Amino acid sequence: MDKSIPNINTPMSLDKVKQLNAVVLAYVGDAVESLYVRSVLITMSTAKAHALHVQASKVVNATSQARRVAKMLDILTEDELDIYRRAKNSKTNSSAKNADLLDYKSATGLEAVYGYLYLIGNSARLSLLLEYSYDDIVKNYNTYR
Repeated sequence: MDKSIPNINTPMSLDKVKQLNAVVLAYVGDAVESLYVRSVLITMSTAKAHALHVQASKVVNATSQARRVAKMLDILTEDELDIYRRAKNSKTNSSAKNADLLDYKSATGLEAVYGYLYLIGNSARLSLLLEYSYDDIVKNYNTYR
């Protein structure tokens, strides 16, 4: 099963990406993560769009993301940890609908790492982290049929 995500056509320079606001990186990372999960789900299911949306919402939310990043921290590189911490500690004016603030901030950190990797064009590393994070979807694919 192909679980790849689209490559950015023209990656940004590492220096430029590191200068971006961490919440902007999270904004991009949220889209990348959602696309990845939706792509995986449609390869494993013949469900209609609404059912797929419900399943995706169960795994792409702040509480789930906070749980996922906790198991990933030891495999993140120093640069990825820096991005994660910067986003996690950034001031925010919003919060998740159904999560506490600590989970929301951890999720923002994880999304920023995904956004960072996507924007610099490191799709191999991004795919590795997404597959590591979402291995439970693949293991439990019968749930999504």
